[in-house]
Amino acid sequence: MLWSLIKIVIFVAIIAALTLGAGYLMESTGGVQITVAGMEYTLGPLQSVLAALVLVVVVWVLFKLVSLLIAVLHFLNGDETALSRYFDRNRERKGYAALSEGLMALAAGEGRVAMAKASKAERYLHKPELTDLITAQAAEMNGDQTKAEQVYKRLIQHDATRFVGVRGIMKQKLAQGDTDTALKLAERAFAIKPKHEEVQDILLKLQAQKSDWAGARKTLSAKLKHGSLPRDVHKRRDAVLALSEAKDILDSGKSIEAREAAIAANKSSPDLIPAACMAARGFVAEDRPKNAVRLLKKAWQVQPHPDLATAFAEIVPNETPAERLKRFKQLTAIRPEHRETRLLLAELNLAAEDFPEARRAVGDLVEKEADTRVLAIMAAVERGEGASDAVVRGWLAKALTAPRGPQWVCDNCNNLHSEWTPVCGNCGAFDTLSWKSPPQSSDISMPGGAEMLPLLVGTGEDNLPAVTEPVNAEVLDAETADETDGVRPK
Repeated sequence: MLWSLIKIVIFVAIIAALTLGAGYLMESTGGVQITVAGMEYTLGPLQSVLAALVLVVVVWVLFKLVSLLIAVLHFLNGDETALSRYFDRNRERKGYAALSEGLMALAAGEGRVAMAKASKAERYLHKPELTDLITAQAAEMNGDQTKAEQVYKRLIQHDATRFVGVRGIMKQKLAQGDTDTALKLAERAFAIKPKHEEVQDILLKLQAQKSDWAGARKTLSAKLKHGSLPRDVHKRRDAVLALSEAKDILDSGKSIEAREAAIAANKSSPDLIPAACMAARGFVAEDRPKNAVRLLKKAWQVQPHPDLATAFAEIVPNETPAERLKRFKQLTAIRPEHRETRLLLAELNLAAEDFPEARRAVGDLVEKEADTRVLAIMAAVERGEGASDAVVRGWLAKALTAPRGPQWVCDNCNNLHSEWTPVCGNCGAFDTLSWKSPPQSSDISMPGGAEMLPLLVGTGEDNLPAVTEPVNAEVLDAETADETDGVRPK
């Protein structure tokens, strides 16, 4: 360190002296006179400049020789690496220059140049933990996946670069569709760096796709612990995972555990409709109907939904239409102006054969939010009030081409689902399904939970189907398509 400082000071002094001498030389009319051992030499201006350049070269060579001499002296004194350090300085300079050029080429998208510079840097530096990173990314940029995988495997062998190697191979396996191997690699990467947000997200997504709900809940807790997930989002997603875990427990025949898990999921996120329905059915199975009623009313307050109405009907399955209409008042009194509440009232009044009241419940939905369900209800109202076959079939024909209404839609890819699932079946996104009207019309049938409540309008003599079970769009499609050709709704 001291020797380097001395060299810098001497170099600056020489440059200053040369600058001063050049100034004097430019001001003089003659040249430079040098007397050596009684001999006098006179140099002209050009010769003086050349002599100064030669002097600089000589000084530089002298510095090199002195540095080499010092290294030799250290070596003779027992420092076995003194000579190697002396000769490695230039190699390191060239190596780091090549490494820098490789990084610039990689950022510019020049994969082949980056690989060449990385290879050159490796020859000088012998530090594969640095050069292999550039080589792997450049190989992927060039589409050479085999080369990239080989380099990533080399990175796994070093502690400092093991995470980078595992992550690189994991992303390759994801691109190839090998989710089983990618899941194992994601778990390994997560064990190395549990705070890495990208690895957390990939692991959570893969665990959800593989229905590893317990593992996904641990990953979700880690995201909360390390600050990469807001607490309210964690609460919602943990409830989704708990509900999915409960469904698996129910499929395995452990109904008591499933009920407890569903109730816990509903407590964590009351707005999660499937959890509310499952928890309510669990309370009914435990002969605790009041708890089920209270739970469903709370969920209806958050978001009225057909599945909630279906679960509410199952609390007392054998009641008459009049009794059901009376019992449902405690639910329909909540958010009475909501579209779902009005349609529920219409369906209940249809079942009780109070057709004028059913028409009043529908109100202006026919003009403002007409969809298959609204128009099917209007067809049943017309049928109940004794309208002609043409009028009823006209409403049914209109229902065939109307929008299907709110459905489970993926917020990520807009794919439609007939029932709620924790993972989108199209894009694999987790917890992205929302109950809303799709952006475009679709031929998908209405979900089972959105089927109308018992719509008992009797059996007629006019070839219309007797409705003794819940009606959905597929029923309309199958049984009225041939009858509505050329019929215009009124």
